Amino acid sequence: MFTQDYLLRSLFVKGEVSNCKYHSSGHIYFTLKDLKGTISCVMFAGSRSGLSFRMSEGQQVIVGGTVDVYERDGKYQLYAKQIMLDGSGQLYERYEALKRELEEAGMFAREYKQPIPRLIRTLGVVTADTGAAVRDIIQIARRRNPYVQILLYPAIVQGEAAVPSIVNGIRALEKLRVDVMIVGRGGGSIEDLWAFNERAVAQAVFDCRVPVISAVGHETDITIIDYVADLRAPTPSAAAELAVADIREILGSFGVYRDRLNRAMERKLAQTRRLAENRALRLKTVSPVYRIRQKKMEALSAEEKLQARMSRLLDKRRQKMAVYIERMKGLSPLERLNGGYSYVEDKEGRNIRSAGQVLEGQDILIRVSDGRIEAKVTGVTREVNGMGRERQMGNKLPETEQDGPKMPGARRL
Repeated sequence: MFTQDYLLRSLFVKGEVSNCKYHSSGHIYFTLKDLKGTISCVMFAGSRSGLSFRMSEGQQVIVGGTVDVYERDGKYQLYAKQIMLDGSGQLYERYEALKRELEEAGMFAREYKQPIPRLIRTLGVVTADTGAAVRDIIQIARRRNPYVQILLYPAIVQGEAAVPSIVNGIRALEKLRVDVMIVGRGGGSIEDLWAFNERAVAQAVFDCRVPVISAVGHETDITIIDYVADLRAPTPSAAAELAVADIREILGSFGVYRDRLNRAMERKLAQTRRLAENRALRLKTVSPVYRIRQKKMEALSAEEKLQARMSRLLDKRRQKMAVYIERMKGLSPLERLNGGYSYVEDKEGRNIRSAGQVLEGQDILIRVSDGRIEAKVTGVTREVNGMGRERQMGNKLPETEQDGPKMPGARRL
C-alpha cells in the first residue's frame, strides 16, 4: 500500500529534529517529533545534496521524501530526499544561498579588501542613534583618541525600512570622505539582524571606496556584510578599538622613533663624513696646491740632505786641515821660537847658522818668541868636530861662508 500510493511517495513532514546521528557510511538517521507523535527518518548518502546545512538537535525542519516499511523492525519510516529549515531555517537557507552567490561573484575575495588606516581624523558610524552600540563606539573612540571626529548617520537597523536606510548612510558618509566607516548594530535574533544579510547592503559595502568595518551583533553572529567588509569586528566596541588608535601608545612611541631617527642620522652623518674625508684626500692628491707642497717638501728634504752632506764633508776637511796644521806647526819657525829657540840674522836679513858667518864687532839681530834683540858680536868661538876643542876666528869670515843661505834652513850644496 505504501509503495503503490502516489501521495505517500511525495510527502513533506514538519517537526523537530531528535536523535540525529551521522553514520560513517554517510547516511543520516534522525527522528521527527511534534506534540502528537514521532516518526523515524533516514537520509541516504546519495541524497545528501538535498541538505544545505548540518542538522542538530532541536531544529525545526520540513522533510520531503517517501514513506515506506522497514521490514526487519516491522515499522514504517520516512526516507528523506530534501530537508529545509522551518521559519528561521528558511532565512538561514536564504542566507546560505546569497552567501554562495556573492562568494562566486568574488565579493569576498581578499584582493578587494582595503587596508584600515592606522591614524584617522574622521570616523563614520552607520547605526541606530539609540542603543548600546553607538554609546560604546563613541565612548571607546573618545577614550582612545579624543581628537578623532565622529560622524554618526542615524540609520534604521531593523524592519522593512532598514535596508534603504543603511545603504543611504553608507553612501552619505562616503561622500563626506571619512577615513574609516563602522556599519553595524547591537545583538539580536536572526530576524533582527536580517537587514545586514540583504544583497543591497552587501553591494553598498562592497562598492564603498572608504574602508568599512562591520560590527553586527555579538561575537557569534555572522552576517553577509561580515564577509564583504574590509574588516570584521566581533562587536561594536571591538570595531571602535580597531578603527581608532590609542593616542597614548602613539605618544609613547614617539620617543622610540626619535631614538631610531637620531641613530639613523648619526650613522648617515658618519658615513657622509667618511665619504667627504675620502674625497678630500683624493682631491688633495690631484690638487696643484698639494703637488706644489709636495715638491716643496721634497726640495726641503733634498736641502737638508745636501746640508748634512756638506757638514760631513766640512768636518772631514777640518779634520784633515787640523792634521796639516799640526804638521806645519812642526816646521814653523814661530813654534820653534815658542819652544825656547831663537833666530839669528845679520843686518841684511841672512840667517846665521854658523859661527864662521860672523865677525867680531858685527851687528846682528836675534829673534825670540816675543820680539827681537839687536846685538853686537864681541867674540866668536867655534867648535871643531864636537870634541870641545876651540880656536879663535879671524876678523874675516872664510870666503865659503860669506854667501850663506838667506832662507831659514837653507844650505849651500
